[in-house]
Amino acid sequence: MSIATAVARDLLRIGAVTLRPDEPFTWASGRLSPIYTDNRLTLSHPDVRQRLADGFVTLARRAGGADAVSGTATAGIPHATLLADRLDLPLSYVRSQAKAHGKGNQIEGRVTDGQRVLVVEDLVSTGGSVIAAVEALRDAGALVQTVLAVFTYGLDAAADAVSDAGFTLRTLTDFPALLEVAREDGLLDDAAIQTLEDWRRDPEGWSQSRGGA
Repeated sequence: MSIATAVARDLLRIGAVTLRPDEPFTWASGRLSPIYTDNRLTLSHPDVRQRLADGFVTLARRAGGADAVSGTATAGIPHATLLADRLDLPLSYVRSQAKAHGKGNQIEGRVTDGQRVLVVEDLVSTGGSVIAAVEALRDAGALVQTVLAVFTYGLDAAADAVSDAGFTLRTLTDFPALLEVAREDGLLDDAAIQTLEDWRRDPEGWSQSRGGA
């Protein structure tokens, strides 16, 4: 079994990913979606947590050398911590914005000029939050060429944004793997699978057609 299949099955089994094509979720943006992801739930399952850590080590080695690891606040921090520990590398994390008090840090931990940093995120949807983290690290002098994530929806807009930002996104699993597992395990019928595929191709249009933003 591939790591993408194993992780997809884990995420569905523990409820970290929930599929509801007939009763869509409302995201913070107001958009409706047939899928909701909360990868924080993986932390409560030691077997899943360790499988993710092992997978991240494999992805990190495929990406080449690194001098440090940085997690995105907050959901990327635990996975980044496990990876940094496995690789015996320095660790930092990046806030969504600088603190309004104290030293006003956006990056917590030490990042040095020219340091090759692997960024770890739990989920990539539009790509906006992880791109902001990469830009903050680059502004601090880091060299960021690769972002690792547990899961991505694989939206075209996110792929374009990541490409424009100039880094490579490597994920443990993705939307096609998730749908394949859902089909194989009898979690969704063909009509429901098609609904999810329609959403991925045009999430905005899909939402608006159902009364969402």
